[in-house]
Amino acid sequence: MLAGIIGLPNVGKTTLFNALTGLNNEVGNYLFTTKESDKGIVFLEDERLHKLHELHKTKRIVNATIEFIDVPALVSGSHKGEGLGNTFLQTIRDVDCLVHVVRAFQDKDTIHAFDTVNPIRDIETIQLELNYADLEQIERRLDRIKKVIGKNEEYELLHKLKDALYEDIPLRRVTLTEEELKLVKSYHFLSLKPLLYVINVDINDENEFLEELKEYVKNDESIMITLSAKIELELRDLDLEDKLLFMEDFKITEMVLNKVTRSVFELLNLNTFFTSGEIETRAWTFKVGMNAKECAGIIHSDIERGFIRAETVAYEDLIKYGSDQKAKEAGKVRLEGKEYKVKDGDVIYFRFNV
Repeated sequence: MLAGIIGLPNVGKTTLFNALTGLNNEVGNYLFTTKESDKGIVFLEDERLHKLHELHKTKRIVNATIEFIDVPALVSGSHKGEGLGNTFLQTIRDVDCLVHVVRAFQDKDTIHAFDTVNPIRDIETIQLELNYADLEQIERRLDRIKKVIGKNEEYELLHKLKDALYEDIPLRRVTLTEEELKLVKSYHFLSLKPLLYVINVDINDENEFLEELKEYVKNDESIMITLSAKIELELRDLDLEDKLLFMEDFKITEMVLNKVTRSVFELLNLNTFFTSGEIETRAWTFKVGMNAKECAGIIHSDIERGFIRAETVAYEDLIKYGSDQKAKEAGKVRLEGKEYKVKDGDVIYFRFNV
């Protein structure tokens, strides 16, 4: 799973990236501090993994992961080469979602690309760049289809998307059928990607922008969270005792990694199932609605191809009864077929034959 962190210059993108990943990339008070994209892998902590590890006495734990990419700042005109150009727009085409960091803190000592703090304006500036990049891609493709193939289903759909973009409507707000989504999947449209807004605030102040931002996001097919990237970065390097005191003083109820990853899971409609045996206990991320055979394919295509049954027990039941055998005796272990809709927390042993 790959999430791209985007935003204007000096909004706290790299500060958030460092807080999430534990890296120490340069943060500076000048435009375009970050000149190249950087990636960091985050291991998702889940106490259920540790309890399954203890129960099965496995040799190792394998966490689910999210990879974050810190993209150099976008500016008005990035799609046509302004600032650091549109190279970095291409960088985020393959991400699963976008994390848009928006500055909502007042600090006269921190340079702003537009000199004043106005989160809605900044959001719309970045959104226009994403829209324009998609529009240019669509127009090139429409020309090619018309010359080589002639009007077809793809042509009509792209025209529909083009019309929306001309009205400044991001593609994520356009209603598309499952078939239409499959048809445009290979384009990796930027404005179609699920979007998480991270509103970067000064934790000490009542923020004048939050109510307006909440209203804006309601109509945007996106999710919004607020945090102070600066404070979260300071928290990262404290020992546990100081960290808890710090969090209490600033009324922080959830660490940044948990807050962001939980929001990404919600945004992408993701859950977790587990496999646990003698060798390892592992967490696997899957999309809500996937069936047992599809989830088997997440582990390996051979398991999906040779799928027979999924021996399944809910995590809570397995912990309650204390062993696989006792859970079976209590009737909590089920043999599910390929169409079974996997649930969050299912512990599964896949039976297959290839």
